[in-house]
Formats: sequence, C-alpha cells, structure tokens
Amino acid sequence: MKTTADERLVHVAAESVELEGSLCIPETPAGIVLFAHGSGSSRHSPRNRYVAQALREGGLGTLLMDLFTVAEEREDSQTARLRFDITLLAGRLISAIDWLVQNPVTARSRIGLFGASTGAGAALVAAAERPDEVGAVVSRGGRPDLALPVLKRVKAPTLLIVGGLDYPVIGMNREALDHLQIEKSLEIVAGATHLFEEPGTLEKVALLARDWFIKHLTVYT
Repeated sequence: MKTTADERLVHVAAESVELEGSLCIPETPAGIVLFAHGSGSSRHSPRNRYVAQALREGGLGTLLMDLFTVAEEREDSQTARLRFDITLLAGRLISAIDWLVQNPVTARSRIGLFGASTGAGAALVAAAERPDEVGAVVSRGGRPDLALPVLKRVKAPTLLIVGGLDYPVIGMNREALDHLQIEKSLEIVAGATHLFEEPGTLEKVALLARDWFIKHLTVYT
C-alpha cells in the first residue's frame, strides 16, 4: 500500500468477520480519522464521504469502514436490530483502531473518530477503551447518550455537532455533554435537521470537524 491520497480498499479482521474499508492517506498526514457510520448506512454514505473529502483537503487521512458484513447489512435493513448494538459496533471500531496502530503505513499517525447517528455512541465507547490511541472524537447528529455508562472514561477531546432543528437529539447531546469530563464542545448548526440536508449545513459540519481534528491530532515539533 502506497502513502498517497488515492483511495485503497482494505480489509480489517474483527473477531470472526472481515470488514471492508476505504483508506486514503496523504504523503504527510496530520492524523487519520476513522469513520463510524450511522443507522442503515455504510462506508459509501454520501454525507460521510463529503466530510472525509474536506478532512483530506485539510491534510488528514481517512478510513471509512463498513461495520457490518453484507449478510448483516441485509438483516439490519429488515430488522434495524444491529444498528443499535453499540457493543458490537464499538468492538469492530476497536478492531479497526488496532489495525491502524499495527499497519506500518498508518502506525505513526494519531487517530481521530468521526461518528454519525448510532455510530457516535460506538465511537465514544471505542475511545474509552483505547484512550492512548484515540486523540479526538467528533459526533455528527449522533447518539452519544448511547455511551453514557463510559463517557466519564473518555480521554479524547470531543466535539458534538447537532442540527438546530433536530430537537430530540439536541437534548440527548446535552445530556452526554454533561457526562464528559474532558475538553468538550457542543455546536448547534442553525437551520439543520438530522441529516444536514439543508444548503450549507453539511459544509459547516465538515469545517467544524476538520478544525477540531487538526487542532487535536496534529503534533507540533
């Protein structure tokens, strides 16, 4: 695997399954951001890919993961059961974090986690379990409340981004913010609903995330 910004397909072993991911690494990355998709989504999520492109333009590497196998995606599309299995999702993110740490191409890069919807809860659980490896977390329209039991153990600076019209999720994020004991911030994007489909709102998310990751993942010497 070459250290270029070209997208490469990678495979990550997670217990008894193998997951696919799309890895992009610039020549001298300021850090690498692992994406945890939300309910009913995958590494092909257009919203996450938009944010990933903005992060790469800021000098960050990205790894967008499929957290389910094809069979599991098929089951979840019918039952919506697996998308709320935070223990399962977090375990697979932890496997991806360990893969990044062990891979010679990415081993020297600090790791950030970007979680959307239920993926945000899983990202925070993974951050709590890998405090030495995860340097920052960003949640987009996320459910950090699903990680309430572990939030006090999270050591990574955490940014929660919520749409100003996403009323129930605003409350969930405020509750989670109260439990976090590290550097933290809640940004409410005016005029945005849950999926940030309104003009300019996803761009705002991407800029907020880029600045947060660059601030906390870049090591100055």
